[in-house]
Amino acid sequence: MRTVGQLLAAKGHDVWSTTPDVSVLSALQVMAEKNVGALVVLDGERLAGIFSERDYARRVVLKGKASKDTPVAEIMTRDPFTVKTDQTVGECMGMMTAERIRHLPVVEGERLIGIITIGDVVKDIIKEQSETIFWLEQYITGGR
Repeated sequence: MRTVGQLLAAKGHDVWSTTPDVSVLSALQVMAEKNVGALVVLDGERLAGIFSERDYARRVVLKGKASKDTPVAEIMTRDPFTVKTDQTVGECMGMMTAERIRHLPVVEGERLIGIITIGDVVKDIIKEQSETIFWLEQYITGGR
């Protein structure tokens, strides 16, 4: 099974982020511009949390708060689950399923180096299974 490092090498290390003091409205505008469902929240270079559409729906909309007056720090998920580059894609799928999360920041030590999504993980697992099926068919048919 491929590792998170291999997945990031293929996908890229781009991470869209915000800071804790930014308004929820501003963060949502970045999410819309970048077409992403979550932003990593950085306090300097330190991973402070993650802000997702789910956080917005549950902690702003349902609580009747104003997006332009609420800072990201007030509603972000603090201390998000993270993964390291040597973990497998399968381990990530297990964690995402068990914890019901869709975004995993990738860290090396204290440094954020990327993010993977449930979509990235599912695509990678499907690709790996397709390759396995191809090679099994080749083996069974003798390469015909």
